[in-house]
Amino acid sequence: GYDNIAGYLHDGMTSWQNAGLPLKHLGEWTVHELNQHKDDPDITVLDVRSDEEYSNGNVPGAKHIYIPHLEEHLDELDKTQTIATYCGSGYRASIAASLLQKHGFEQVINVPGSWNAWQAASLPIERRKDAAIGMK
Repeated sequence: GYDNIAGYLHDGMTSWQNAGLPLKHLGEWTVHELNQHKDDPDITVLDVRSDEEYSNGNVPGAKHIYIPHLEEHLDELDKTQTIATYCGSGYRASIAASLLQKHGFEQVINVPGSWNAWQAASLPIERRKDAAIGMK
């Protein structure tokens, strides 16, 4: 559940847009697009799942920062790079992407379906012996 609600948006995004307030949009990639871009030196693939989830396998080359610790480790990410976020299903990845945008990261991509879709597509999986430590 939600423990610390700071507010809510009456009438949702429609009222926000009708008020003329700014909107930011997240880019999206499918898991196949992520697979095509994962080795690009200008892309950081960011896994925001738990240590346990990460230790069971990850997108090859992904950096791991568990989402509750993301804001503490922003200095480990390069704002000039495109950051592609993924999690188990896409929910935490979209939150992580929004947090990155909030902190000035301009090139942020969310991967809907995330790890579940990656596995369903039978794409390559990396397993690291030191993955349980937490951040790679």
